[in-house]
Order: sequence, then structure tokens, then C-alpha cells
Amino acid sequence: MNRIFRCFGVSILFCAVGTLSGAAQHAASRGKTLREVASFNLPGPAGKRFDYLTVDEKHGRLFSGHMGAGLLYVIDMRTNTVLHTIPNVPGVEGVEYIPGMNKVYTSDSYERKIGVVDLAQHKVVKKLSTEAKPDGGAYAAPFHKVYVSDERGKAEAVIDVNKDVIVKTIFFDSEAGMPQYDPIGKRVLVNLQDKNLLAEIDPATDTVVARYPVGKCVGNHGMALDVAHRRAFLSCEGNDTLTVFDLDKHIPIAYLPMAAGPDVVKFDPGLGRIYVACYSGAISVFQEDGPDHFRKLEDFPVQPRVHSLAVDVTTHRVYTPEEQENGKPVARMIVYAAVVHP
Repeated sequence: MNRIFRCFGVSILFCAVGTLSGAAQHAASRGKTLREVASFNLPGPAGKRFDYLTVDEKHGRLFSGHMGAGLLYVIDMRTNTVLHTIPNVPGVEGVEYIPGMNKVYTSDSYERKIGVVDLAQHKVVKKLSTEAKPDGGAYAAPFHKVYVSDERGKAEAVIDVNKDVIVKTIFFDSEAGMPQYDPIGKRVLVNLQDKNLLAEIDPATDTVVARYPVGKCVGNHGMALDVAHRRAFLSCEGNDTLTVFDLDKHIPIAYLPMAAGPDVVKFDPGLGRIYVACYSGAISVFQEDGPDHFRKLEDFPVQPRVHSLAVDVTTHRVYTPEEQENGKPVARMIVYAAVVHP
């Protein structure tokens, strides 16, 4: 980098990068959909794996799990400032923010527990034991429940957010991928990635009410929803395919190729953009021109091992953590602005 402000400690920190690296400028010049506008160092050790991020739109905060470092970052997206670094979340994968309750649940895979993080105290106040490996989560707000996929345990942990207890564990015959809550259908959707199925849970009873085949999608792990148009976007790790699934007809309607190693998928409803972070070193970007019309825009080049991202739907900015730059260990957040062509 041309200029770097390094960060240390685990409290309130500021870290920002004023200019772009030559490699980043080159990548940005090639991008049809994204351009780098900022980057800032993160206080954890360099070269350690990151995982999920989630956005608090109301307060302009980004929560980022530094899996290999066992840290949770609370970031001000308006200033690109690390506000707090919260320890004691070993192997943090999923990060689920609960609006109105000022807390986050973390999926701490190294100790097979879900951490309850009090954002007023900036610390973990409780831990909930799971079967094996908690991963991504989804909040069903009307039911006051969080659903956390226990990937290796082949289960879904159901948390009562008012009591901070697991009220039920739903078991499957498959590893469980990313869940999402559909507020129109009032169902929790869970990827059954070993079976190439999409399971539907009724959160009123916490029972599985249906399972739907996902067609040519192999290893459906990541998922995002376009609730308004009744579409689910499935990241198929087994054959590097984005599958578009009709939530009303319960059938796949489109398949699009992605870069190798797809993982987290996010949707920006304002732009109709679908982003998939791919481990091989790309963000695959797709455009929704209508409920039945989708096209790939590009594989935007990023550093290898970037497999997670978040979208601020207010600013249309995309956030991705990096653990390396051209083979050199780093701990850094990259911020991209969406490029929109007339």
C-alpha cells in the first residue's frame, strides 16, 4: 500500500488507508461493476481467515467475524473506523445482529458454541452449546427467534432472543448450509447442501414442512433472498453455479456460471445486483433485470481467499475482508462502490 495506518489493541480503534495500492487500482480499472474507494487495516493478526459479515443499517455499523483470530469487529461504515474489537469468539463464523436489542449472536465453531454479545458492554455475556459446528444464521423477527445452521451437526439451532436460550434443535440428514427468513412466506429456508435440497421450516412450530429439489445446483451452501420478487439465490459450491429459485413455485428457474469456490452471496435490491464472493479470487456479479431475467456482468478480480462480503443497501457499497495481498499476510477490509452504467 502507498499509505498504511496500522492498528493495535482490542478497544476503540481508528484505521484507514488514504490511497489504493497499485494492484487495487489496476483491478478497479478493469471492473465493470465495482471500484475500490477505501481500505483499512483491522487490528487482528494478519493472514488469518475471515468469515461472515452483517450490516446494521439503522446505525451504519458493520459486524465482521475474524474467524482465525477469534475476534468480532464493530465498524462504523460512515467513517471506516473500527469502533470495538470484541474477543472470546473462537472460530467465529456466522454473525447475526438483532435490531432493537443491541446484541449479536456469533457462531463460534472452534468451541461448538453460540456467543451472545452485548453491544453495550462490548463483550460476550453468554454461550450456548450446539451439536458440532455452528455456521450462518437468520433472524425471524416476528417470532423472536434466530436460526443457526449447525453445519457438521446436520442441524438447526433455534434461539429465543428474549431468553438467550436454544429452545429447539431441528435435525436433518444433511449438512446444513446458510438459512434465510422469508417474511412474506413466513418460513425459514435452509440449504441442505449434501442432498441438493431447500428445506422449509415453519417458525410457529419449528417443524420442517417441505423439502424442494434445487435442480442442477450441487452443494447449495450460500443463500440470499429477493423477497419482493420471490426469488432465492443459491451459491452452489459443488459446480460453481448460481441458481435462482422461485419461492412461490418452489422450482429453480435459472443457472448462471460463477468463478471457482463460491461461498457467500448477497443481494442489493436497489440495484438488482447479486454478488458472490469466490475463494479463487473473484466476486461474481449478476444483474436481475426482472423476476425471470438474469445475466452475469463479470467476475470482478479480488485477492484469493476472499469468500465473504456484505452489502450496505443504503450506499450500495460492498465490503470484503482480505487475509492476504499478493501472497503477503494482511488483515484488511476493502470497500467498493458500485459502478452503474446507463
